[in-house]
Amino acid sequence: MSINLDLDQNLLAEAIKLGHLSNAQEVIDLALREFVQRRQAQEVIELFNTIDIDEDYDYKMMRQRPHDFS
Repeated sequence: MSINLDLDQNLLAEAIKLGHLSNAQEVIDLALREFVQRRQAQEVIELFNTIDIDEDYDYKMMRQRPHDFS
């Protein structure tokens, strides 16, 4: 897909240098991938607020208790 963008050339040059990339296409692809990953991670983080936590659960006790895996 071809799109015309008016990008800040100084910012683009800095991104190419910092990212050890070779051109604007690589910068944009990387930026989009990182954007999507951050948004997906944020959705997972927000899910943690929806989980009911059992205040009485003792994970240390569960580690010490012998388990029957048969």
